[in-house]
Amino acid sequence: MNNAKRHEIFCRLRQHNPKPTTELGYGSPFELLIAVILSAQSTDKAVNEATATLFRVANTPQQMLDLGPQRLREYIKTIGLYNNKADNIIRTCGQLLERHAGEVPASRAELEALPGVGRKTANVVLNTAFGQPTIAVDTHIFRVGNRTGIAPGKTPLAVEQRLLKTVPDEFKQDAHHWLILHGRYTCLARNPKCTECCIVDLCDYRSKRALL
Repeated sequence: MNNAKRHEIFCRLRQHNPKPTTELGYGSPFELLIAVILSAQSTDKAVNEATATLFRVANTPQQMLDLGPQRLREYIKTIGLYNNKADNIIRTCGQLLERHAGEVPASRAELEALPGVGRKTANVVLNTAFGQPTIAVDTHIFRVGNRTGIAPGKTPLAVEQRLLKTVPDEFKQDAHHWLILHGRYTCLARNPKCTECCIVDLCDYRSKRALL
C-alpha cells in the first residue's frame, strides 16, 4: 500500500460519504461521552434506544449523579456490562463536577483519567465533540486497516499510530468515521461485500477475488 493508493482510497470514501459522523445519538459533549462509555461491547442501536429515554431524565453530570447507580441501571439494563458501566458513569460524573466544573475536558490525559474512559473512548470524544484529528480504532477499523493494507498492525494502538502517520492530513478529521462505517456495512468480518465496495480495486485483501 503506497501513499497514492491511500489518497485515492480516502478520496473515494469521501465521495461516497462527504459528511460522515457517529451513529450514536447525542446533543452535547457530555451526552456523547456517556453514549461512548455505554457502547463498549454493545451496538450503537442498543445504546441509542437506552439513551433516548435516559437523556430525557438526566443529561448533565449533576442530573446523572442525582439519579444514582441503582436508578441508572434501570435505564441501561438492556446494554452489556450495564452494572459496571453504571458505576463508572456515576464516578465519572462526580469527577466532572469536582475537577472540571461539570464540563467534559478536551484533553486526552484528562479524559483518560475518568472512570470507564480508555484511549478509544477518548479518541471518539476528542474527534467528534471537539474536532480533533484523532482516530479511534475499534474492531471494525482494526479489521479494515489490516485487511485492506491501509494500516496493518498487530494491536489497535499499532493500527492507530500507522493511520495517524500515513493518512493524508486532509482526511484525518473524518478518517475514523469513514473506516468504521466501511467496516460496519461493507467490509464485514465474515462476508465482506466486495462487489459493493467502492475501493475494491485498491484493496490488498487477498481473498477478494473469490468474492467478486
